[in-house]
Amino acid sequence: MESVLIVFIVFGSIASLFLVPSYLKSRERSRLHDTLKASIEHGQPIPPEVIAAITSDVKVKPPASPVRDLRTGIIWLGVAVGLAAFGFAISFEEPDGLYPLLGMAAFPGFIGLAFIAISFFGRGK
Repeated sequence: MESVLIVFIVFGSIASLFLVPSYLKSRERSRLHDTLKASIEHGQPIPPEVIAAITSDVKVKPPASPVRDLRTGIIWLGVAVGLAAFGFAISFEEPDGLYPLLGMAAFPGFIGLAFIAISFFGRGK
């Protein structure tokens, strides 16, 4: 029974990574349409920028900046520290569990360090 539950949890979490954002986006669009419908019914003019934003499906990504890179690096380092702390907590019961989790923590840790280095190198630009 436990193995079946674990499989459902793993695949359910993977599916939720794709389904939840699309559901939230459709709900947001529905609210926007309701707001526009109410403003049209009350005779309010709709600015052309709003219409252009609704009809375009282009995602606007903010430009890269040193502050943004620093934040991203700190988040990645936080993930690495969390994995390492999890490894230390597991090592009290299972001593062989420390090193694999430290190895896993190295990946986000080095990504975080790279983002932090990029933020320092990009400050003058």
